[in-house]
Amino acid sequence: MARTAILHLLRSHSKRLPTSNFLSGYQPCKSGAWARGVNAKPSFNSGVGINAFQQRWASQAAAKEDDGKISIGPRKVEVGKDEKDSGIVYYGPISSTIQRVKLLSLSTCCLSVSLGPVITFMTLPDMNVILKGAMTSSVMFLSASTTAALHWFATPYIHKLKWKPGSDSFEVEMLSWLATYTPRTIKFADIRPPETQRPFVTFKANEKFYFIDADHCQNKALLAKLEPQKAPTRESAFKNL
Repeated sequence: MARTAILHLLRSHSKRLPTSNFLSGYQPCKSGAWARGVNAKPSFNSGVGINAFQQRWASQAAAKEDDGKISIGPRKVEVGKDEKDSGIVYYGPISSTIQRVKLLSLSTCCLSVSLGPVITFMTLPDMNVILKGAMTSSVMFLSASTTAALHWFATPYIHKLKWKPGSDSFEVEMLSWLATYTPRTIKFADIRPPETQRPFVTFKANEKFYFIDADHCQNKALLAKLEPQKAPTRESAFKNL
């Protein structure tokens, strides 16, 4: 009975599936099962076989794995055709990071200034009014000072630079107090050495400081123009006296 049932199931499945794909080269034996002939070769000419299904499943799994990868650090910016036509030659590698940190600092400063006094007076009802005012003022001053310090450090950073070879000026995009991009046009004739102890400064123009990351600037001719050399100082004639 068991052999007859197995044989019946195999015959019913063989009617549904193409025999040229899966059952070619198999012959019924005395035991009631199916056995492959010695010289028979399998045929996978028509239909989708098991190997094709496995390859498709593996490719889909690899694509999902690539989409789910997390990249660490700034992404590499590729300049496209439209961007080349517009004259963009430089992108700040940490431009988006600076903007997000600045937005976070501005939001925390606004919350501390607006909600700081309310929270202090509501959570500490038994404290002296003078102490409450001093605590609120210190929190507001600390938040405002950190926001101002961040703006002072990030102000010279150039986020985008546009320049066409042969032009005597170029355009840069900087961040404002509200973390919005503002364009500025600078002439090469206005560029001066920074002559300051301020960190992250490359050149000075129109009484303002600017910083460009030399490692990520591919146009070395432009970089040479943006890094003016200091004029040699004359030695005094009475130095050796």
